[in-house]
Amino acid sequence: MTNELVMDAFERIKQIVHDCVEGLTADDLMFRPDKSANSITWLIWHLTRIQDDHIADLAGREQVWAQGWYNRFNVPFNKQATGYGQNPKEVASVQAGPELLLGYYDEVHAATVEYISKITEPDYRKIVDKRWNPPVTLGARLVSIISDDLQHAGQASYVRGLLS
Repeated sequence: MTNELVMDAFERIKQIVHDCVEGLTADDLMFRPDKSANSITWLIWHLTRIQDDHIADLAGREQVWAQGWYNRFNVPFNKQATGYGQNPKEVASVQAGPELLLGYYDEVHAATVEYISKITEPDYRKIVDKRWNPPVTLGARLVSIISDDLQHAGQASYVRGLLS
């Protein structure tokens, strides 16, 4: 049952991401309400990078980003960057059309679904990060990823609404 709920949450995120991106041009995706705001491109890229980074860590596998997507996006910063703490100039440097943005997102989503399908109920209680007090369980880490994704997907939806 837990896997079904977690899978449902990630499927809902996927729907929001596609609703935000589909039908927009690369210029639309780069729209920023002001110079310090995030674009739809950056928001979707960032939520995808966080999901990719965290799920790859949990699964003990290479990030999807490292499998050619870093080169395709051609960003001017470190390959390990996920968008955390980036300044407005760096935010503006993340540029992508809808095909590139959704291509990366969909591949990360597929890797996420594959990982979740292998989780057993007892796995959710396993400690995955002892740097926190209390230590972080797999279940808590997945909820954190879902929460972060939903927040950024909601922000992207808001920016899309400003376009109309």
